[in-house]
Amino acid sequence: MRRLSIAAIGPLALVVALGGCGPRGPATSWTPIARPAPDDLVPQGIAYICEGRKEVAVVYAKNRASVTFGEKTWRAEYQGLDGSGFRYADATVEWTGRDELATLRERGNQKPLAFNCRPTRKIT
Repeated sequence: MRRLSIAAIGPLALVVALGGCGPRGPATSWTPIARPAPDDLVPQGIAYICEGRKEVAVVYAKNRASVTFGEKTWRAEYQGLDGSGFRYADATVEWTGRDELATLRERGNQKPLAFNCRPTRKIT
């Protein structure tokens, strides 16, 4: 029986090991969806997917946000934040975030209703 040398096996093992790294169908890319300026008069809706595959739908317009989670919808007022963050709140909930991550929480409750929410698509 003839033995294969390590030099012959090495490249073959590398090809087999890296075989799973090649493209398999169309590449999926994520394009950020910009949140509109708080004082924008034209309503703009964005659907967010959060930790645990929870969905939050938000329609922004005129320093307000209509935030829908499950069967509930809240109308929150823009409260602002420093830097690139934002905060919309009413008497019962807060919709807050920075950059591409947001959190929905009941006011006075440390446990969020939905967290690590990322914008996924525009809605009407």
